[in-house]
Amino acid sequence: MRILLVDDEVELTDPLSRVLTREGYTVDVAFDGASGSNLAMQGNYDLLILDWMLPRQTGLAICQKLRSQGRSTPVLFLTAKDTVDDRVQGLDAGADDYLVKPFELRELLARVRALLRRPPTIDAEVAVGRLQVADLQLDYDNQLAYRRDRTIDLSEKECQLLEYLMRHTGQLLTHEQIHQYLWSEAEKPSSNVLAAQIRLLRRKIEAPGESVLIHTVYGRGYRFGEAN
Repeated sequence: MRILLVDDEVELTDPLSRVLTREGYTVDVAFDGASGSNLAMQGNYDLLILDWMLPRQTGLAICQKLRSQGRSTPVLFLTAKDTVDDRVQGLDAGADDYLVKPFELRELLARVRALLRRPPTIDAEVAVGRLQVADLQLDYDNQLAYRRDRTIDLSEKECQLLEYLMRHTGQLLTHEQIHQYLWSEAEKPSSNVLAAQIRLLRRKIEAPGESVLIHTVYGRGYRFGEAN
C-alpha cells in the first residue's frame, strides 16, 4: 500500500513516515502543496494524508482537484483546523476522513487501516478505458494515444507498455519489472528487446517540441512523467 503524506511540519512528517513505514506501508512525503499536488496527480497512491494549510497550495485545493478529475483515492485530512465549519468544508471538498491535531497515533493508524480496507472505486478515467498524464492520453481499448492535436496508433505491445508506465507515473520501474509485465517466461525476449520497445514508443509519443515523458534511469530502468 502506497501513502502520500503532505505536511510542512518536518517534526511531524519524519516520525510519522517512519511509523507508517514500520507498519508496512510505502510512504512518500511532500512539504508543500504544489509538490504534493504533483505527486498526487502523477502517483498511484492508495491513500493521501493531507495537511490543510500548506505553502504554495492548500490541502483543500489538492483534494478538490483530485475529485474534479474523477479520482477516488481516499483522503485523510490531518489539520489543526478544528471547527465544525472546517470539518464540513473538508468533507464537502471530498475528504473521506478528518483528524484534528494534536492526535493520538493509535487513532491515526486505526483510521488509516479503515480507509485502506474500503473496496476500491473505479476512477472515471479508468472506467472509460482512458488514462492521462500531462498532455498525453491513452485510449487503451482502441490502442490509441492522443497528444496535442496528434492521434497516435500503437501496437499491442506498445499499448501495454505505455499503460504500465502511465499507471506507475513517477515511480522507478526496473527492467525486470517491465519484462515480467510484458512477456511471459515462455517468451524470454533478448536483453535489448525492451530498449527497442522503449525507443519505438518514444518516437511515437515524444514529437519534436514536446516534453520528454519517458526518462531512463541508467543501469536500473525507466521513470515516466514530466520532469520536475
